[in-house]
Amino acid sequence: MKPRHVAIAVLVATIWGVNFVVIKVGLRDFPPLFFSALRFLAAAVPALWFVGRPKVAWKWVVAVALALGVAKFGLLFVGMAAGMPAGLSSLVLQSQVFFTVLFAAVLLKERPRPVQLIGMGVAAAGIAVIAIDYGVGSPISAFLLVVLGAVAWGVANVATRYARPPDPVNFIVWVSALAVLPLLGVSLVFEGPAADLAALRGIGWTGVGAILFIAWVSTLLGFGLWNLLLRTYEASAVVPFALLVPVAGMLSGWLLLDEAVSAVRLGAAALVIVGMAATTVKRRAPRVPAPVLVGSDAGATPLSSARIGD
Repeated sequence: MKPRHVAIAVLVATIWGVNFVVIKVGLRDFPPLFFSALRFLAAAVPALWFVGRPKVAWKWVVAVALALGVAKFGLLFVGMAAGMPAGLSSLVLQSQVFFTVLFAAVLLKERPRPVQLIGMGVAAAGIAVIAIDYGVGSPISAFLLVVLGAVAWGVANVATRYARPPDPVNFIVWVSALAVLPLLGVSLVFEGPAADLAALRGIGWTGVGAILFIAWVSTLLGFGLWNLLLRTYEASAVVPFALLVPVAGMLSGWLLLDEAVSAVRLGAAALVIVGMAATTVKRRAPRVPAPVLVGSDAGATPLSSARIGD
């Protein structure tokens, strides 16, 4: 990758890591489900005018909106509101890689490679250590909510694989738009209209800034830059930079929110990151000899030009 594109990848990972701190700040002003609805509203409404109609079947847009927008972010925000630290949330949420590989194996018949299985085992050990360490002095329910958010993210990833959207920006904008009403409905049921109205009446600059950062900087700008990289390079060159997200999340949580970072958590974080990195290792295809040509004239055609491997 060119140096400026490496810088862009690091910038996006940093934005997405700091985003967890911004979520934690925003949760001081809003109920979690209502906050999630507002972020999608702010992200989708301005962009709908420019992206046009969805370019995939509506069923996939709805499925991903429910799995990603409602379940994943709803559970994440509720878990963080229940006490899960920003830094640990950014790390634990990356267990979505484990669930994505698992669901892809079951639903898409994608057989995981041995290195992926080993990596998932290492990452699972790290997550288990975090769960034990966190649960000693904090409610384990907050941790489990974030893990369930990662499960929902894995479901959304598999649904996106089925959908294969030709325009990812168009897809994520419509997913965001369709997540707003269900989140508002769930918020009204579980958080109550009084709490939502009180949050709107008492909204301050920190609340507005949190919504705009998550919607415009983290979602629209971050996703747009990420897709620029994916259009320029192979996914195997870009995706590993996502492993910097929990690094940025834990560092920013420590610096900006004074969140504790113990030696045990750092060791567990290393296990998770190394394990997740192993799942991104791309298998090399064996070299194929030059195709045997049938005939000797300029119009000869290859007898076989199929590539062996993945």
